Amino acid sequence: MANLVSVYRRQGRWKEAEELGEQVMETRKRVQGETHPDTLDSMDDLVFIWKGQDRNEEAIAMMKECVRLRERVIGPDHQLTSDARTVLNNWERENLESASSDI
Repeated sequence: MANLVSVYRRQGRWKEAEELGEQVMETRKRVQGETHPDTLDSMDDLVFIWKGQDRNEEAIAMMKECVRLRERVIGPDHQLTSDARTVLNNWERENLESASSDI
C-alpha cells in the first residue's frame, strides 16, 4: 500500500495518494507504533503529498514533527534526519519569502 502511495504521488494523483497515505500512516501507527521508522516514512510521504497540494502550513507542521521524532528515534546525525531537516528548513525559508513578497 505504501508503494502505491508513492506511485500516486509521482503521478500527481493527490487525492488518491492522500487518502491511501493517511490510511497507511494510521495503520502503521496502530500496528508498529508512532516512532517506528516505517511510520515515520509514512508521515514523510504524507508531508510531500500535502506540499504537492500547496498545503504548505500543514506540510511544515507535520515535517517538524517528523524531524523531531526522527531525531529521537534514529538520532540527529542520521542521514534521514538530516534530509528531513534540510527539507523543513528549505520549506520554512520559502514560506517566509512568499509571505514577505505578499506584503
